[in-house]
Amino acid sequence: MNAVGIDISKGKCMVAVLRPLGEVVKEPFEVEHDYGALESLAYTLKGLEGETRAIMESTGRYYEPVAQVLHEIGVFVSVVNPGLIHDFGNNSLRRVKTDKKDALKIAKFGLDNWAALREYTPMEAVRQQLKNASRQLALYTKIKTGLKNNLIALLDMTWPGVNTLFNSPVRSDGREKWVDFAYTFWHADCVCLLTEAVFVEKYRKWCKRKGYNFSQYKAEDLYIESLGHFTTLPKNRSTRTLIHEAITALNSISRTAEVFRAEMQRLAELLPEYSVVMEMYGVGKSIGPQLMAEIGDVRRFAHRGALIAYAGVDPQPSQSGKYDRNSNPISRKGSSSIRKSLYQVMVTLLRKAPANEPIYQFIDRKRSEGKPYFVYMTAGANKFLRIYYARVKEHLSKLDESSTT
Repeated sequence: MNAVGIDISKGKCMVAVLRPLGEVVKEPFEVEHDYGALESLAYTLKGLEGETRAIMESTGRYYEPVAQVLHEIGVFVSVVNPGLIHDFGNNSLRRVKTDKKDALKIAKFGLDNWAALREYTPMEAVRQQLKNASRQLALYTKIKTGLKNNLIALLDMTWPGVNTLFNSPVRSDGREKWVDFAYTFWHADCVCLLTEAVFVEKYRKWCKRKGYNFSQYKAEDLYIESLGHFTTLPKNRSTRTLIHEAITALNSISRTAEVFRAEMQRLAELLPEYSVVMEMYGVGKSIGPQLMAEIGDVRRFAHRGALIAYAGVDPQPSQSGKYDRNSNPISRKGSSSIRKSLYQVMVTLLRKAPANEPIYQFIDRKRSEGKPYFVYMTAGANKFLRIYYARVKEHLSKLDESSTT
């Protein structure tokens, strides 16, 4: 048998081929990530005597073209978690970090874990696009949070607390009422230096122009809230420029984030498990597509424990002799995006407290037993994944059966 270790980097990879007892079939060599070079590599590997398996780490997006080409040409490909490779074979005091050594290390890992290697199956185009959109949304959401915090910090110097005066929902284009209001009334003096009647009329026209509902009581409340503030930035052109540019940047990023959110929703609706996932309590139009994007096809997990480990919410036992730790932390070696989504689902369950929902009943029972917050939250996330795995896998199996009959 031939274990092919492939160390992936951007635009190229290092390949080494080993057989049992340390026999080197091919010394490490470099392969560029273009179709011709990868196709040549695939046929070279297929020409080796005996069974051949290629092993590589799931390094960002760089491994995907290599895995896809090799899989299409018929080479057995196994993509493993980088953490498994990192922790493998560290039995030397001398630490050498080169692409050639890494390729050999990956090949040795393949030989030692030959029977446990799982074959790579490329995601369907829709799942791949959904995952890419999910990652882009996460990036832009992070930027949006930073820009929003920056705007609030600026407004604290011109109108402290103005961001708390509105509770209108976010619009489909990502705009928020308090942000639009702050663009026009960017300083407390823009309101308090007017008479109340003049401001009320100006606010009414602003609501009509922006498409917001006008309320006489809200206008009067806003006028009162503008009085008595000590501002550290003066009402001048420079301050207005700072506020306006901050709001323009925030609105631009918010619009882009909502475009990705809408695209995720469209792609998620194309997946066969969409209806099953969306029926689960606490999963809305944001969380559902995120879970489907990050988990992918549940059939690639041999059992529910594999999905839980992939999400990184599996408790790590710690026992030695008479010592047996009762409260064990989770591994956190899986997908942080899944853990974030699961936490949001658990928060929704606790806030809504649905009495007939089994996951909430489970969390509430753990809480009543005196378990710490993160213990029962993690236990609830673990149970949610087990139910997710069972329901989605059963649904997909039924669809497969109906398609073959």
